[in-house]
Amino acid sequence: MQQPVLFVDVDGVISLFGFEADAPPPGRFQLVDGIPHYLSATAGEHLRRLSSQFETVWCTGWEEKAPEHLPHALGLLDAYPHLTFARSPRQAHAHWKIGAIDAYAGARPLAWIDDAHDDECGAWARAREQAGAPTLLVTTDPATGIAAAHVEALTAWAARL
Repeated sequence: MQQPVLFVDVDGVISLFGFEADAPPPGRFQLVDGIPHYLSATAGEHLRRLSSQFETVWCTGWEEKAPEHLPHALGLLDAYPHLTFARSPRQAHAHWKIGAIDAYAGARPLAWIDDAHDDECGAWARAREQAGAPTLLVTTDPATGIAAAHVEALTAWAARL
């Protein structure tokens, strides 16, 4: 069986926000096209661990900027492809990332880590599951991003496939 696909958002997963200014999580600021982003100190380690069980794909509004800036900043060994987003008229009421995720993954098993899953995402994931396509949504807190507990949940889910 092919590896499941792991779709990774950046803002709220790797680039953190919403934390208390006097108590930031471990990380550092980095400029990306002149915009400061607070990158999680542990995100790179988490993604390296997940890459043995998943085909990892950037799923972010950063689009081509993610593979351009993040591998070096996070110490990633692999270059991940990225999705390009276009609003699909047939999915006018769906979350703006779902069309591109569907086009890339097809019926393959997939996990999607993001800080902005909504009710539409949950309904879409349930419909995929009912159609026989294993789907896992992992929602992060944008102030802390991807954490060890998320990695454990993802690796356990992938092992059960």
